[in-house]
Amino acid sequence: MEASQPLRLNRWPFWLADVLLVATAAYWILQANKPLSAIVIASSTLCMLTGAILAVLPYWLEYRAFCRRWEAATLAEGLRHARDAEAVARRIAEATDNWQAIQDQAARTAAQAREVAERMAAELRDFTAFLQKANDSEKATLRLEVEKLRRAEGEWLQVLVWILDHVFALYTAGLRSGQPRLIEQLTQFQNHCRDAARRLGVVPFVVPPGEPFDPQRHQTPDGQTPPPGAVVSETLATGIHFQGRLVRPAIVNVSVGAGASTDAEGPSCSRDSASSESGPSRESADGAFLRAQERDRTFPETSADA
Repeated sequence: MEASQPLRLNRWPFWLADVLLVATAAYWILQANKPLSAIVIASSTLCMLTGAILAVLPYWLEYRAFCRRWEAATLAEGLRHARDAEAVARRIAEATDNWQAIQDQAARTAAQAREVAERMAAELRDFTAFLQKANDSEKATLRLEVEKLRRAEGEWLQVLVWILDHVFALYTAGLRSGQPRLIEQLTQFQNHCRDAARRLGVVPFVVPPGEPFDPQRHQTPDGQTPPPGAVVSETLATGIHFQGRLVRPAIVNVSVGAGASTDAEGPSCSRDSASSESGPSRESADGAFLRAQERDRTFPETSADA
């Protein structure tokens, strides 16, 4: 700063004047008569004071000039700071304007984003409704197809069971004929038919004679429950397992005690068992088999629906 540099005045004139005045005062005092008169005292005192003032005057003038220069420099510095403050104020105003513009733009952007979000939500609801409708339609179609497949399954299962029942009836008739070659051929034919049915999940089973009657796995031709202690005497139609579940119990003749058997004919069976094996008893067994077939004709559809 310029104000910090000292101001130098020529001091020798002031010092010269001071020396002259002091010398003059000393001369007056030395040359005057004693005691000194009032004029001499006043003159010498005035010279002394004037010399002292002249000795101090350059320093005071330098100090005063320095103070003025300092004040001027401070004022200039203040003006410069004021100009800087005005520039800062302008920048603040510009930043405020920019911030206001940015805020307005952000508000518009937020509004546009809100509109986009609302449209997306509406489209999402419409798409969800469409998917739900398509899903319901697809489920209805699949349900219809499943029902069709179940009905078809019940139909072919019913046909297959009829075929197996007739094959078993044919095999039973061959056993009653007593011809070994015919029995062997019918046995092979029945085994081949059962192997083919087993590949489709249909497994027939025959109840061995003497097995206790089980209402869960056996049934009589007339559908009546025999008395306790009844045992199976003859299988009229095989039981059927389909895919691991029982769809039809085996149709059997049962006997109670030593010799009485019960079937759809009631007391006539006891009379038939007392006669020969080749006559009325075969006709009774065949009739019971046909009646059981007619009564159980609808079992495959019921099992398929289950």
